[in-house]
Amino acid sequence: MRIIIDTMSKLELRAVVQRYGRQTIVNGVDFRLEQGSIACLLGPSGCGKTTLLRCIAGFEEVSGGEILIHDTVMSRSGYRVPPEKRKIGMVFQDYALFPHLTVERNVGFGLGDVPAAERAQRVEDLLATVGLAGQGRKFPHELSGGQQQRVALARALAPRPELVLLDEPFSNLDVDLRERLSLEVREILKSEGMTAVLVTHDQHEAFAMADEIGVMFDGRIQQWDTPYNLYHRPGNRFVADFVGKGVFVPGTVLADGQVEIEMGVLRSGVPTECGRGCGACGKGCGVDVLLRPDDVIHDDASPTRAEVRHKAFRGADIMYTLRLASGTEVLSLVPSHHNHAIGEHIGVRLEADHVIAFRQQNAA
Repeated sequence: MRIIIDTMSKLELRAVVQRYGRQTIVNGVDFRLEQGSIACLLGPSGCGKTTLLRCIAGFEEVSGGEILIHDTVMSRSGYRVPPEKRKIGMVFQDYALFPHLTVERNVGFGLGDVPAAERAQRVEDLLATVGLAGQGRKFPHELSGGQQQRVALARALAPRPELVLLDEPFSNLDVDLRERLSLEVREILKSEGMTAVLVTHDQHEAFAMADEIGVMFDGRIQQWDTPYNLYHRPGNRFVADFVGKGVFVPGTVLADGQVEIEMGVLRSGVPTECGRGCGACGKGCGVDVLLRPDDVIHDDASPTRAEVRHKAFRGADIMYTLRLASGTEVLSLVPSHHNHAIGEHIGVRLEADHVIAFRQQNAA
């Protein structure tokens, strides 16, 4: 559970609803973001995250609930403050730079009312901040994709907005650049003291950038939490399955908070969902236990053997898909110097610090 500090929030959503005709796209979303925090709306395509971001920006009206920036209502049903009056900086997926303007004129575009000398200094400072010092006289087409995205970020930051919104900002970039730039953008936002909301379907970007993440599905936030808790303490089965990699294996709840699976006995608190219809839980309730690749350790000395079914080389590591004696398959992330052949049987053991278990889906 997230603890809310009783201070003025930079952004707050209260039961926000958005509908297109009879179709509900955003369904009762609540969250609160404090000054200087970076949040992410993470979820699959069609979950409502981009629509929600557009509502925050003021591009769309809301059907219900309220959106507040600095404790001032920006949107409610029948009322909407225009986007240009919300003091929001926006970074788009396609950069949206003006091709006929130089880099420095792009960055300074929103500073028209600022005195020339002050404007020039702000542009120069921001270009240095985003790693483009000395590039101000170039045009966007003379820059790489990553450099153009830095220009777009600098332009969004130039007027010192109340809030920065980033809509899938790295999706047009290659994987290596995307990961590197997401870390750089986080550092830039933190150095400027900006409050920001990122929308993405890429959990690597979300983990790299965000202080807190809202996992969305079917128009609702399924869990709002830190990246660590989303991975190790998912609040429901969707979050557990969506965040990170892993497989569900059948288990049985034993007494004293123990869960038995094929590979051994795990010690846990009462699993989140196993109590439905199972009385006190601990008398043989069936559960599905999520095993992450880092929970299954390669160990030649272990008596438990598993057959290598698939392998994916990742440089320092190999992701193995292993079949246990029952036919159940699990994943294991193993240092790549342990290079085993398909069909080979290897020793494995459990090393799970966090037990993630839910009531079996086929349970009555």
